[in-house]
Amino acid sequence: MTYEKLGQEALEYYPCRYGRSKILFRGPKRTLDGPYVAFLGGSETYGKFIPRPFPALVEDELGTACVNLGWMNAGVDAFLHDPAILQIASGAKAVVIQVMGAQNMSNRFYGVHPRRNDRFLQASELLRTVFRDVDFTEFHFTRHMLQHLRARSEERFEMVRGELKAAWSARMDRLLSRIGAPVVLLWLSNHAPGDAVLEAEMRSDPLFVDRSMIEALRPRVQQVVEVIVSAEAQARRGEGMVFNELEAPAAAEMLGLGAQVEAAKALVSALQTQLQGRSGREQGAV
Repeated sequence: MTYEKLGQEALEYYPCRYGRSKILFRGPKRTLDGPYVAFLGGSETYGKFIPRPFPALVEDELGTACVNLGWMNAGVDAFLHDPAILQIASGAKAVVIQVMGAQNMSNRFYGVHPRRNDRFLQASELLRTVFRDVDFTEFHFTRHMLQHLRARSEERFEMVRGELKAAWSARMDRLLSRIGAPVVLLWLSNHAPGDAVLEAEMRSDPLFVDRSMIEALRPRVQQVVEVIVSAEAQARRGEGMVFNELEAPAAAEMLGLGAQVEAAKALVSALQTQLQGRSGREQGAV
């Protein structure tokens, strides 16, 4: 695996804000005056360490402005509780929502940071009761905390897992109901939804989201695009990434440039159909 390193230099992400959102999104900033496609999602949508992530590649092919509203380690909460993002998404010709994991959301068992959703804030009384033998002050990140709970008791952990899956489904349903534009749901991963082996090792992303949860949302979206990164792209995932030595561990967790290209290709096909279909309906209504 090879990586492009720039010493201590970092890739320029041209951080920008849209509306009154408190999140600094990846730029360059796109105008919202004309037609555009909005992209909501986590680290892969943001494109950390990737010179041109898939929203930019889709823009090249479609010729329509693509607004990258991806955010590192985002959960559904980051978007659901941000009125500015919901307004931008509702004004788009189409919206692509990357399927995000269920672990980075506040729920009955624990709370997360409202924007940095991978940050564990506190355990609820319910979780402290279920896991009386755990000191929750030791944890700063959701995945680390969940790994510890699972190792402590698979039986008790199943209660937490079930809550996260239910919360994710309810939160996604609410998010979709608040976006007044056609939505394309994107599954982007190195495995199919619900890979039990990876989930058992807590290496599955999006974590805890299975096929039945995706299918339950199908009536609410225009299309579900499933991109399972090819073996070739996985083998070469480090090529073309830009980072310094301190960022190497984080870069190793990303799907890589090949995954971005494969996602863009699948989305261009889906969005062309969606945009052309909508344009035709709008012209017919005039």
